[in-house]
This record gives sequence, C-alpha cells and structure tokens, in this order.
Amino acid sequence: MTNRIALWLAENGFGKIVRQESVGGGCINDSRRLHLDASKSLFLKQHTQAPEGMFRSEAVGLEALGRNQVLRVPNVLHVEEDFILLEDIGQSSPGAQFWTDLGEGLAQLHSEKYPQFGFSINNYCGLTPQQNDPAGDGHEFFANLRILKLASQAFDQNQLDREELAKLEYIAANLARWIPKQPAVLIHGDLWSGNIHCDEEGRPALIDPATYWGWAEAELAMTGLFGGFDSDFYRSYGEQANLDTSWRERAPLYNLYHLLNHLLLFGGSYLGSIKTITHRFAGK
Repeated sequence: MTNRIALWLAENGFGKIVRQESVGGGCINDSRRLHLDASKSLFLKQHTQAPEGMFRSEAVGLEALGRNQVLRVPNVLHVEEDFILLEDIGQSSPGAQFWTDLGEGLAQLHSEKYPQFGFSINNYCGLTPQQNDPAGDGHEFFANLRILKLASQAFDQNQLDREELAKLEYIAANLARWIPKQPAVLIHGDLWSGNIHCDEEGRPALIDPATYWGWAEAELAMTGLFGGFDSDFYRSYGEQANLDTSWRERAPLYNLYHLLNHLLLFGGSYLGSIKTITHRFAGK
C-alpha cells in the first residue's frame, strides 16, 4: 500500500484505511479489499510494474461494459498508471438465477451492433497488449490482430516452430471458410469463469475485461475454454439471442487467440491445444 493511495482516499472523503485484506484469484495484480473508517470498503488492484496504460484501458473497458446496465460492473473510482480503485461489489454464493441472469444479460449486451471491429483504444488481455485498430471486416480483424499478431510474437520467442506458424497463417487466411459473417458487438473479451464475479446479492458481475467490438461467438467460445459455464447460461443466452447452434464447431478457431495468449504468458503447456486445433483445420 503506497502513501499516494492513502492520501487520495483521505483527500476525496473516503477516510483512513483501518484494515485491508488480500483477495486471491488473480495471477497478475495484487488485489486487496480496503476497509475504511469513513465509508464502505473499496477494491484495489495494483501492479508496481504495470505495462503502460493497462489500468487506464481497463477503466475504459469497465465503463463501456457498464454503460447500458444489463449486467453489473464495478464502478471505477480512480485510476493511475500502477493501480485502479473500484467499487467493492462484495462476494456471495450464486443465487438460483445466477447463470440464467448472466446468459440473458450477456445476450442483451451483444444485441447492440457496432459499425466496425476493434475498439476506441488499445488495451490488454492479461499482460499481453491487445491491438484494436478499427476494421470494417471481422475476418480481417480477427486474422490480423488476434491470430497472426500473437502467432508472430510466439514464433519470435521460439514458442512456435515455422511449421506451426504456417498452419496458423493458413487458418487466418481462410477464416471465412468456417466462420460466417457476423456483426461487431461489444464483448468482454476474456470471459472465463474467473472473470465472472458473484456480488453480495448473489448476482453475476463482469470483472477484468479485455473489451473490444468483436464477434459474439468468440465470446461464447471463450466461456467453454477452461471448463465451461453452467448449462442454464447457454440456454438463457440462446433464448435471448439469434444464436446459430453450430457455433460450438467453430469455437476452437476463436479460442486460438486465447491459447496463443496463454502460450505467451505461461509457456509451452498450451502448445498441445494449439496443435490440436491447427491439425484439425490445417493439418496433413
């Protein structure tokens, strides 16, 4: 805890910190719940060596996700280069409607169409820079800024060999063969179970976004990458959205982005999953 954070809290009417507790679950930032004498608790995420703009871009993403209030998102109170202060939305056990409400809310979020892919700023997926240059074509955007961008980084870092890179280049060049044309919608961008929070009333909330205007199917694919969500979520989403039931067949293509990201962040244990996908779609 830095004196700078404590000073900002005092100067802005939040009072003094009387107690703080470490909050686990993340592998990137130091996260803490701050209990204050003049107000309710707040949530602090800090990283002394944070990449440039990481927390500021997170704030932009949270504000975008919360604009239409279809799902709960913590309010941003203050952000600087090495920390972000958020509303503390508490924590409880999921209520009976948790997964149904999440599916319905996400479908509502995805119902608003955007004229282009990308986002208003570049941001991060984990610690990996996420380039969001606007593009009118979703296949071109996903090929260049999601698959090829990370594949080339992995190749340069000797995480991929040239044969595997060539397969990824083939897949990127042929996405339209497998992925139908879809509109751009606002997506969380890193929607696995660890980034779905249960608030103090047992309701779902979105945290830790990698927000951009992308394919709704890519969002759904990510939900199934690390264990999947409850079946009530997919049922509820499908009832609200005009969902092509064959999206699961394409899910591995969308998840190449996240697997490449995990390869860059955490190393070679993710290479086997990437090879399984490339063999299926570009293998010999």
